[in-house]
Amino acid sequence: MTFKLDNFGIYRPIIPIAHRNDEYQEDNFKMLLDMQDHHFWYIGRHKFLLKCLKKHLKKSHKNFIDFGGGVGGWIKYLINKLPLDFKEIALGDSSDIALMEAKKLLPNNVSFYQIDLKTSHWKEKWDVVFLLDVIEHLPDDQTILNRIFETLKPNGILIVSAPALKYFWSYNDEFSKHLRRYNISDYKRLASLTGFNLIDCRYFMFFLSPLYWLSRKFKPKTLSQAEIDNFMNKTHQAPNSLINFFLSKIFSAETPLGHFIKFPWGTSILGVFQKP
Repeated sequence: MTFKLDNFGIYRPIIPIAHRNDEYQEDNFKMLLDMQDHHFWYIGRHKFLLKCLKKHLKKSHKNFIDFGGGVGGWIKYLINKLPLDFKEIALGDSSDIALMEAKKLLPNNVSFYQIDLKTSHWKEKWDVVFLLDVIEHLPDDQTILNRIFETLKPNGILIVSAPALKYFWSYNDEFSKHLRRYNISDYKRLASLTGFNLIDCRYFMFFLSPLYWLSRKFKPKTLSQAEIDNFMNKTHQAPNSLINFFLSKIFSAETPLGHFIKFPWGTSILGVFQKP
């Protein structure tokens, strides 16, 4: 698909696309701006992802893109913590709000693309693709991985994180418009169906999983959409700074350990899919 650079520095497809709010509410992106640098969950997740990326990164990997990258928290972290000689590092999202906010946040060497994950926008362009806590929102996950397979170069890798295990399903999944949680067998099935090799797969956020389960155990009363939005805004914020600090340290402790041994469960799952 052909892109055209607009006056804001964003590559937009010649055939216009629109963000689908039924999959992810655009209002949530501004909430993420306040969370992604400070919330213990993002701090822990980013450390765990970076350790995984370094393990599987090759010198030939020069072109990186974060699909469904939202307001750019992961790309910002990646640039700061992994100073590579990128040929291209990019963020792709369907939301105008997300792209405009990310444009303010990220340096000028980052490319921005408005994309629809259901469409194949490139042919063997990218070496590394990230799909981080996106796939659980999408009705047809297999189709999405097929499209991403087409965009990757041979031996390129796709790194996918998602909520894990039906046991941890809660009202928060419903409010967040999640369609499913994944286990390792689900990732193996997706790899088999789409032609990928699943070269790494593991659960994380193991240490804090009991606390997570307790915090999501009791569902609020039936709420209107406006009440749900208000509830999400209140609950999706970094906790008290001292509590946030200690939770961050606990979660971050998983990064060395969780890549030497595989935790038996966790509230999230991480997989590395390689194109042959």
